[in-house]
Amino acid sequence: MQAMVLNRIGEPLKWTELPDKVPGAGEIRVRVEACGVCRTDLHLIDGELADPTLPVIPGHEIVGRVAAIGTGVEGLALGDRVGVPWLGHTCGTCPYCAAQRENLCDHPTFTGYTRDGGYATAVVADARYAFALRGGAAQRPAASLAPLMCAGLIGWRALKLAGPGRRLGLYGFGAAAHLVAQVAAWQGRTVCAFTRAGDVESQAFARELQVDWAGHAGDAPPWPLDAAIIFAPAGELVPVALHAVAKGGRVVCAGIHMSDIPAFPYELLWGERQLLSVANLTRADGAEFLELAARIGLVARTTDYALADANRALADLCAGRVQGAAVLIP
Repeated sequence: MQAMVLNRIGEPLKWTELPDKVPGAGEIRVRVEACGVCRTDLHLIDGELADPTLPVIPGHEIVGRVAAIGTGVEGLALGDRVGVPWLGHTCGTCPYCAAQRENLCDHPTFTGYTRDGGYATAVVADARYAFALRGGAAQRPAASLAPLMCAGLIGWRALKLAGPGRRLGLYGFGAAAHLVAQVAAWQGRTVCAFTRAGDVESQAFARELQVDWAGHAGDAPPWPLDAAIIFAPAGELVPVALHAVAKGGRVVCAGIHMSDIPAFPYELLWGERQLLSVANLTRADGAEFLELAARIGLVARTTDYALADANRALADLCAGRVQGAAVLIP
């Protein structure tokens, strides 16, 4: 197999030839059709995530076909299409797992971080944590499905935590926000999109997706928000979003990493406003979201790159040159 490997933090990924891995008990080997490029991958490479397993193959928005099956795997056959997400394995025994909160597991593994991911022609995954993609999803272009495995899933979990309020703000209009905006519009919400200063391209892209207002993150929305989701890894947006939500509103921080949150006056939080974070996902989130995505015809806008161009894709994502999601095609 071929892969783009992170050998040392801060270095470019390196094209590497590796032997195919044999799936162990409960595992499958997946021939990768597409793998999304996530901002979490940038955090990994930049050393902003603690204790990665190095060397490691990044990538956790994987769509592919089952190419080999280990012992004890049920419900999957050779050739089946599956999605492999960020959550790679949980212990099943800690208090969080016992309470059906596996996203908070004390002893998890994560695809493309503590186990090899999908910047490769093949990946081995725990079959219990892969999503079977059947029906229409079995026929759709893989690139259009890959971003659903993290940008979509984390966006969906964040949207649920945001609550049922009608007026929603999205800070940072990238891969996750462009999917959440479509779901929120389908739900009948009023959506405001906030971008970097001067990013008129992202604002125009948001308007293409029928958001109700788009502007700079420092702008006041035209109406008080019931909830805001912060996808940008910028802690300075927390007091900005708190100022934009009405009393009783919620601000959800949806990234795995964020810069330090500056001090802010208590009055921004007062009025029963809430500040929440999203941590990982559960398999139940995945099943729920993928069924919804199929039902409403959710569309991921993608820019596709060859696997060997992974470093260029990461650079484009970091520089804000990607509208929607970047996807690697082996």
